[in-house]
Amino acid sequence: MSKGTINVSVENIFPLIKKFLYSDHEIFLRELISNATDATLKLKHLTNIGEASVEYGNPTIEVKIDKDNKTLHVIDQGIGMTAEEVEKYINEIAFSGAEEFIEKYKDKQGEDAGIIGHFGLGFYSAFMVASKVEIITKSYKDEPAAHWVCDGSPKYSLEESDKTERGTEIILHIAEDETAFLEASRIRELLTKYNKFMPIPIKFGTKTETLPKPEDAKEEDPAPTREVDDIINNPTPAWTKQPTELEETDYKNFYKELYPMQFEEPLFHIHLNVDYPFNLTGILYFPKMTQDVNVQKDKIQLYQNQVFVTDNVEGIVPEFLTMLRGVIDSPDIPLNVSRSYLQADGAVKKISSYITRKVADKLKSLFADNREDFQAKWDDIKVVIEYGMLTEDKFFDKAQDFALYPTVDGSYYTFEELEEKLKAAHTDKDDKLVLLYASNKEEQHSYIETAKSKGYEVLLLDSPIVSHLLQKLETSKENISFTRVDSGPMDSLIKKEEETLSKLSEEEKETLQTTLKELIAEEKFTVQLEAMDSDGQPFTITEPEFMRRMKEMQQTGGGGMFGMGNMPEMYTLIVNTNHDLVQQILTTKTKKKKERLVNQALDLAKLSRNLLKGEALTEFIKRSYEMIK
Repeated sequence: MSKGTINVSVENIFPLIKKFLYSDHEIFLRELISNATDATLKLKHLTNIGEASVEYGNPTIEVKIDKDNKTLHVIDQGIGMTAEEVEKYINEIAFSGAEEFIEKYKDKQGEDAGIIGHFGLGFYSAFMVASKVEIITKSYKDEPAAHWVCDGSPKYSLEESDKTERGTEIILHIAEDETAFLEASRIRELLTKYNKFMPIPIKFGTKTETLPKPEDAKEEDPAPTREVDDIINNPTPAWTKQPTELEETDYKNFYKELYPMQFEEPLFHIHLNVDYPFNLTGILYFPKMTQDVNVQKDKIQLYQNQVFVTDNVEGIVPEFLTMLRGVIDSPDIPLNVSRSYLQADGAVKKISSYITRKVADKLKSLFADNREDFQAKWDDIKVVIEYGMLTEDKFFDKAQDFALYPTVDGSYYTFEELEEKLKAAHTDKDDKLVLLYASNKEEQHSYIETAKSKGYEVLLLDSPIVSHLLQKLETSKENISFTRVDSGPMDSLIKKEEETLSKLSEEEKETLQTTLKELIAEEKFTVQLEAMDSDGQPFTITEPEFMRRMKEMQQTGGGGMFGMGNMPEMYTLIVNTNHDLVQQILTTKTKKKKERLVNQALDLAKLSRNLLKGEALTEFIKRSYEMIK
């Protein structure tokens, strides 16, 4: 038996380990299982290349709880260690790694402090929850087994053991304030969270398995059962296989495995598989999206060699794709560094670019292979695509091939198709292509109908970020503008060479202007007289495109002018000087009738814009009944 003292230059490192890892102390189990997995896979490699003359067999990793003795055991059948290797790897290398890690981060606060626990401490993370740790290990080499014991001080003992089976057993004597880790439910929860897809089967207790009934069994006879090992992980998850090995049902079944409480099937998947210039595998799924761009984040799970790390993949996956679901696995992502360093890391940037390109290529192929199906799914995926176009320039360029612009009548066009179809009717006198759109088909119905009556096509662009996206489209393409159908008189939205002549003289216009100002003095409208078709509406309320769009952009984050999001709505009352009702208002002799006509026309205009509410709506209904008596 030998005893010794680990060379410690950081004073009282064990309390430091416990203190700094407290918020993340559950990861000790992940670390120990990862070590056990590495030891098993190393043995597999050595047997494959003929350097280990032992039978690899079908090794498992076993996790056991002994409540009576207050111990937790992690047992593997891997490569094992000799006493000399324990001295080297546990007392020197592992501990110096732990010491260096603590020394580096012990004074850090905030963001950097939160990275502790993302790999790097390995074996010594066991002392977060244990008052004493034992290692009983036997190497695959023909040498005696070793027994190492440390009680959380720098002192340890190392002696020969009578263990006869190859592999390593770690025994954690759980500390008094960590007894939750002696509960089977807690350990099962952690194994499922961190080790659900580890490459070596992990056994945790047993379970009862129901067997088929014998052919001669009676109906009332119970089915026979047997106790079998409870393997809590799937060692060969779908993302570790080649796409050629998988059917559509395999992808759907894996989605259910990832999200057992998600009952809707994904719309489609993207299989990631690259080994140069970095290693990355994974499967991303497009779920049905809501209109809220923030509600569905943190659903992608990040793994490193099948070990769960986090479901906060910001900085690794482009922001617009954090709304997707699925798995990414890469050994090339540095995990024991701060997030700000991670975002600046060259390998991570390449991975992010690769994922963006892969998603764009998949969307393009889906569109090309089955456009009808892609169009049917557009409303469920458009938020991700439009958000990507807004935030990633490379994705914006690629999206020109598959981004769709639907009309209020249910037709879908790419931008190139839209330009070709609409350039004749929608080009104004300054040779600019004006694309009319609605953001709400019901609320803007009367404006849509007016546009259609003039032979114009109206797009339906109703995502929450549409104002930002239109701004980007207008700056990236030449001679185009988007205008909402309710942002001005229809004749002025797409100005042509010919002008409609007014039936009113200049003197009559001034009289009308004075009358209207007197009768609607309290209304916050800018009154504008326009000569339009006589069969158009007499009064129309519009909101200038620029002001409304800037306000919307400010409200949805970024863009626009300072404080624009808090400004009140600014409306313009367009009065059609060629309409018979306007003529009647001008020529009516009695003030009471004139006032009633103006109020009725104004309220109808408000009603078409969903601005008539409360007392004003009640008064309008009352006045309308009186007029039809």
